[in-house]
Amino acid sequence: MIDGIPTLEDLGDVAGKKVLVRTDFNVPMETTPDGTRRITDEFRVRAALPTIQWLTDRGATVVCASHLGRPKGKPEDKYSMAPVRDLLATLAPGVELLENLRFDAGEEGNDPAFVARLIDGVDIYVDDAFGAAHRSHASIVGPPRTLPSAMGRLLEREVDVLSNLRKNPRHPFVAVLGGSKISDKLGVVEALLETVDALVIGGAMCFTFLAAQGHPIGDSLFEPDQVDTCRRLLALGKEIHLPEDIVGLDAEGNYATYGRRLPAGAKGFDIGPGSAAAFSDIIMEARTVFWNGPMGMFEDERFAKGTRTVAQAMADTKAFTVVGGGDSAAALAQFGLEDEVDHVSTGGGASLELLELGDLPGLKALREAPNARV
Repeated sequence: MIDGIPTLEDLGDVAGKKVLVRTDFNVPMETTPDGTRRITDEFRVRAALPTIQWLTDRGATVVCASHLGRPKGKPEDKYSMAPVRDLLATLAPGVELLENLRFDAGEEGNDPAFVARLIDGVDIYVDDAFGAAHRSHASIVGPPRTLPSAMGRLLEREVDVLSNLRKNPRHPFVAVLGGSKISDKLGVVEALLETVDALVIGGAMCFTFLAAQGHPIGDSLFEPDQVDTCRRLLALGKEIHLPEDIVGLDAEGNYATYGRRLPAGAKGFDIGPGSAAAFSDIIMEARTVFWNGPMGMFEDERFAKGTRTVAQAMADTKAFTVVGGGDSAAALAQFGLEDEVDHVSTGGGASLELLELGDLPGLKALREAPNARV
């Protein structure tokens, strides 16, 4: 066991047993011109294979279950697991995949009747869905109440990496945060300030901090109700780095570069080249780096340079590097650097919540499973 959570080895002999594996196959899709739905990134499916293989190699019958998208408790063709089922059939022949768990309102409602149907005929439960482990949904917290349970290899790796990041990082420890809203990451910002040596802030959330310092930010996206919060965080005396230059559009919609003071009508969409270089230097001098959130609107090539520079620094540094899923992982993939960092989390929200709180509903449920209490 790890911190009281059973691992696969704690399940004993699984030969002949039916095992329900909660996976996170919430993969990105696109619809081709002929109407076919196609998976655009297979990472999450392939990430579950070590757990599936371990179980099937030892004679278990594996049934996988996952959600896909947000179908709001009723079946929708665009959220069918069919494309994922086809891929899984080629990667792990003989492994069953249930239909989208969220086609039933009982999943998100944590309905005991739905749990009962889900585990009917099942002998063992394995949770390998880190990306959903911060949700108190039926398939996450229900089965461990009655079934011998364990965390899969993917979940085990996530817990190991992120718990060590929280408790015992190598210093200097640098956290790089981006994205649009400070309100979404306030808890993790406060938690990280307890342990990091430096906090680097880019993305649209930097404008709320710049506004708190009294800098005009033009028409850039920011959260006026969080200005006082940012002012309080800056007053703590911690090492917080903000952009020194900004790239965006002027009032006429022309590409422009500014310092920290944006004129009326201007909108910032990326950190500038000076900031990107400074942030890279901080990353290169660290021994541990956690990155969550892009530095700008990287989907638009005009505003991708800041995120690309930070991603390249994450690839080049000798530090232990962790990327907290979500848009940061998407950016790494876009720049072809996903294999150049030490750990890419499969759960953006889950990684932030684990760093902030040190626990997740899915982990707590496994810790209370019948075989964990023996």
